[in-house]
Order: sequence, then structure tokens, then C-alpha cells
Amino acid sequence: MKKNSNLKLQKSKAHSYRFTVGRVLQVAVALVFLVFTARFLYIGISKTVSGQNLSQRTKQLYRRNEIIKASRGTIYDCNGLAIAEDSHLYTIYAILDKSSINYKNKPEYVVNKTETAEKLSKVLPLSADKIYQYLNPKHKAFQVQFGSGGSGLTLKQKKQIEAMKLPGIKFVETPSRLYPNGNFASHIVGLAQPEYDKKTNSEALVGTMGLEAYFNNTLTGKDGYRISTVDATENQSPNQSQVYKPVENGNNLYLTLNSQLQSYLETKLTEVQKAYDPTSITAVVEDMKTGKILAASQRPTFNPQTKKGLTKSYRNILVQDTYEPGSVFKVLSFAAAVNSGNYNPNEYYRSGSVSIGGSTIHDWLTSGWGTIPFSQAFERSSNTGFVKLEQKMGSKTWKKYLKRFHIGEKTGITLPGEQPGFISFKTSVDQAVTAFGQGVNVNVMQMMQAYSSLGNNGQMVKPQLVDKVTDFNGKTIKGYQIKKVGTPIYSAKTKRVVLANMRKVLNKQSGTGSAYKMGNADIGVKTGTAQIANPKGGGYLKGDSNYIFSVVGVYPTKDPRYCIYLTIKQPHLAGTTAEKILASIFKPMMSRIITMAKSDNSTTTVSVPNFKNMTVAQASAKAKQVGLNLVKVGEKDRITAQGIKSSEKLEAGDKIFVYTSGKINCPDMKGWSFNDLHQFSNVSGIKLSIKGTGTVTSQSVAKGAELKSGEKIKVNLKE
Repeated sequence: MKKNSNLKLQKSKAHSYRFTVGRVLQVAVALVFLVFTARFLYIGISKTVSGQNLSQRTKQLYRRNEIIKASRGTIYDCNGLAIAEDSHLYTIYAILDKSSINYKNKPEYVVNKTETAEKLSKVLPLSADKIYQYLNPKHKAFQVQFGSGGSGLTLKQKKQIEAMKLPGIKFVETPSRLYPNGNFASHIVGLAQPEYDKKTNSEALVGTMGLEAYFNNTLTGKDGYRISTVDATENQSPNQSQVYKPVENGNNLYLTLNSQLQSYLETKLTEVQKAYDPTSITAVVEDMKTGKILAASQRPTFNPQTKKGLTKSYRNILVQDTYEPGSVFKVLSFAAAVNSGNYNPNEYYRSGSVSIGGSTIHDWLTSGWGTIPFSQAFERSSNTGFVKLEQKMGSKTWKKYLKRFHIGEKTGITLPGEQPGFISFKTSVDQAVTAFGQGVNVNVMQMMQAYSSLGNNGQMVKPQLVDKVTDFNGKTIKGYQIKKVGTPIYSAKTKRVVLANMRKVLNKQSGTGSAYKMGNADIGVKTGTAQIANPKGGGYLKGDSNYIFSVVGVYPTKDPRYCIYLTIKQPHLAGTTAEKILASIFKPMMSRIITMAKSDNSTTTVSVPNFKNMTVAQASAKAKQVGLNLVKVGEKDRITAQGIKSSEKLEAGDKIFVYTSGKINCPDMKGWSFNDLHQFSNVSGIKLSIKGTGTVTSQSVAKGAELKSGEKIKVNLKE
């Protein structure tokens, strides 16, 4: 009985324990349920967790902020052939972390490293073993790249790899620039390279030299963006709005360069560079009438596509280096002497040497040619003859002409880093040697600007490299304008005398340029041999090769339009002459120009648009498109009349006057031509009393003064 009683007691206690435990569990579950319920109610009502809004977090999870990258504008030659254009390269990388799983629960990491390495080796310039090493780094990594062999991939390579469908293999797109012509006016066109942009947290192309740098803002577009909501399959959710800002692609540049001439020039320069290994070569071909540079290059150079040679030739020596030009500068001093009335071709002088300021200046032929007329000074390139011409002019007159040629001033050509050069003009010796191109430092484009005066009756025009600017759709934003520099330096009569002497340089008997003679071709030339200053101290370098040899040639001399200017510094002559070396470039290039000129129907005139009823802003934009400069007369904003009727012709870069009614303030007429004055009078009704010829030097009414009806302005012009 006692045993049964104990058994019952034990059962009773066990039941009591189970009951107690059950109650505790029930209470615990209830409490947990209440906590979760309270939490859910709190979240449902407040919609926040740890201070973060769940609705916002959910929206962010399915929101996509997409930046739409703008394309950089393309650079074309004058005929629309691409010289520099946007391209995209790719860098491959591999995700190794096994936690990378997509929403379909599929791996986003490299699953089979051996297979992946073998397949990638068929596309990448890497062996399977090398790729396998990259996929097995010494230290744990979330992802890895494949060094230089995995970067710079083309779209074709990317698609080949994507077709393999390898898990964990991803790509990063890198903006890049394609230069399909290789060594092609490399320092002119320049270079654009990817740089990190902190604002967009991405790489963007930035111009670092040449036109790419100068026109970086013009070529660079503005990125767009799209903000949208997607579902789990990454498709846009229906009935969800999106924010969209369209991309603004960069504008395009059409250059004045002619690809055929440029490519041929590059070939000839390379041949000379390989054969004679000079320190440097420069070459420019220009349309002197317009200032358009048709071809230009230098050696040393580089390939912008491969970057080969870049570290040794970063400087654009066409504008960033200055030098003493030597006897090619005599074109300028001779024009000054003739125009100032200090050249008498029949007067004689003693050649060979001349003493001035305690120094003796020699001709290149130190013994000279005896007593000769000044008519032979230019063709023989006689330094003594030009010293005497400078003395006849006097330093004040010669300095005035140097200023009119803008020597020592930048041309303003659209290339970075242009250097202005300088003139040494303190002593009588300094002044004398400038007459034959020493004691004066110039850059190549300054010389081209000075030579352009031969094509325009003494009027210089600015050398230019950009023919027009268009938007991404091809609409012209800015047309070409001929930009006159200063006022005419010399007369048409002086030009004819200079050109006649440039033809005489080709004479075998007395000229220094017979190596450049091309049958009966109507060309004129001037040669130069300039000493090189000793970088270690005063004086000049010694030796047959320590010179800058040069030649300038124009065609046709009857009405010059084209100019070639070549320089070569310190070539290894190897038993030949500098003239023969330069002629190997000059003659084939001039031959191409003569052939091109015969079929060239291009014109420098533009048709005047109808500006009536346009606003001034609209008319300015239209004038800019066609290459004209709009001059507003009147105070209102709507145009009622124009100085030249629509459809009539003007020279590119000329002024077009428009009238907007209201009061008229007197403009600054300095530098205006007779045609400009005529237009102003037509649109304004103001009468002008004009004296002289050339361009305006003074006016009787001050700039800004209000003009009254019937008032007459006296204007003086001077050549």
C-alpha cells in the first residue's frame, strides 16, 4: 500500500511540474506574441525601424538612379573625315565572394575557376595559368582584376566573353578616345584622356593638349539621368512615374586640315626624320587668303592612339617654342624697306661684311660678291645688304614695322601654351641683326601670320585651325570668319616687288633657293639659315649642322594664296645639303598644292541672310553661323533694316550692320573699312565726310555720343 501511495505522490508531482512548465511556456509565448504584435503595430503605425522609414527604404530598394553619359564631340577634317571620336573600352573583373547570390538564388561569383581561366585565355592576352593565379589571390578578396591584360578591351572582346556566360565575370566601362589616323597632326589635334570626376564618381574624358584641351568645354557634353522604379525582374514598374533629364552631347569641331595633304606631309616628315635624325622639324601649309591651316605637323611627334613617343614630344613646338628665324625674316624687313621708300634697286653697296657698333657682320659668303646693287640683296640673302637697308629706314621706322607685323605678340591661335617671343632692340647692333632674323624670337604661327600679308596686299590674317563648330546633330553653331590682324602693313605695289624678288631666289646663278625650283611652276621662295644660341652661355653653337635651316614658299606669285613654311633643326647632313633635305619635303608638297589649286572651287564669300524682324540675339546667332560679325545700330531689340541686302555676298569675317530704331550712339569706327562706313551710313541715315583710303584712324564725334538727325561725322582713313 505504501508503495502505491508513493507512486501516486510521484505522479502527482510530475503532473504539477508539467503543468507549471506548460504555464510558463504559455506565458512566454504570449509575451513573445505580444511583443511581436506590439512591434508590428508600432511598425505598421509609425512605418519606421531604428529611425528609418520603411516605405522610403522599400522605394529605394526598387529605385534605379541611372546616369546617362554624354558623348564627347567628334573632331573632323575639312571634308568630314573623323580625326578624333568617342570610343568605349572595358575592364574585366571577377567576383570571388560566395555570398554574391542574385534574386533567383543563382551564383554571381566564379564557380569553376579552372574552366573560367581556360575560356578567358581564348580572348584575353593572358595564359590560362596566369588567369588562374589571378583567380586565387594570396589574401581573401571580394573581387579581382587581371592587370593590364584585362583592361582596354574592345566591345567585340566584351561580347565574346559575355557569350561564354561565365558566372562572376563582370565589366567596367571606361570612356576613351579613338584616333584612327595614328600620327596625324598629333600636337594640333591633341589628346583627351579619362580622368576621375568626384561629382559623378566616375571617369570622364578631358582634353589634356592641343585642340582637345583648348576646346574642352565645347567638346564636352552634359550627362543626363533617369530615375525610375523597377520590379524584382528589373523591369520598370507599371503606373510608376520616372524623372528623366536628356543627355546633351558635346559639339563637334570641323578643322581646316585637309586629310590628304596632312597624311602626305606626315609621310614626308617621317622619311626625313629617319634619314637625317634632326633635333626637330616643323611644317605648315596655309591658305593665306583665309588664314586656314591646311596641314601642320612637327617632329618629334607621338601616336595619340598608342601614346608611343608622347613622353619625348609633349611640347607643341609650333607655338610653345620660340627661335631666331634667320633669313626667312628678310621677307618682312624687305617689305618694310620697300614700303617706307628706302629701297633703291639700282643703288650699289659693298658686300661681304659691314661694321656697326664696334661689331663686324658678315654675309653667309664671307668674301661677299664685291660691289653689287641692292636688287641682288634679297636673292643672294646678303646680311650686309639688309643691315644697310635697316640703317636707311632708321630704327624708329623699322621698329614701327615690327610692331605692325605683331612680332613679339601672340597670334591667339586656338592652341594652348603659345609663347609670344621677343625682340632685342636696345643697341645699334641689335637693331641691325633683326633685319636678317637674329636678335628676334618668334614662333612658327607668328611667321605664318606675317606671311599671310603676301596674299592680301599687305593685310595680315590670323592663322586658324577650326572651320566650323556644329552641334551633335550637325547644325552649324559657328561658321568660319576670316580675322584680319591690324591694318594693312604695306601696299599692293610693295607686295609685287617682294614677290618678284622671291621668284629671283630660284635663280641658279645668284639665288639661294635653286634647289626648290619646280620647272615653270609659278612659285616664289625665301631660304634661311639661323644660328642657334649656345644654351651654356653667350654666343652661338659652332659646326655645319648647328643651325635651323628653313624655307618659305608661296604659290602662285601672280596672286598668292598658298604658303609652305618648313624648318629643320640640327640635321645630320650625311654628305648632302640642308636645301636638298628640305626640298625633299617642299617640292612634293608644293606639287600636291598646285594640283589641288587647279580643282579647288572653294570661296571665301558668304551669302548675307535676311535679318529683318529678327531679334538681335537671333540675328547674332545667325550671323555667327554663316561667319559674319553683326553690328547693331540703334537701341531697340527688333531689326528693321540691314546695311547689305539679303542674298548679296560678303567676305567671311566681314561686318553686317543692322538697325533696330531708336536713338543712335556714335560707335568706335577705328579700323573700319570704307565698306563698313558705307553700311553704317545706309542703316543709320547719318552722313559721313570721308577722307583718305585704307581704314579709319580718327573720327570727329566721340565714341558713345548721341547722334542727331542730319549730323555729319568727319572720318579720316589711312593705309
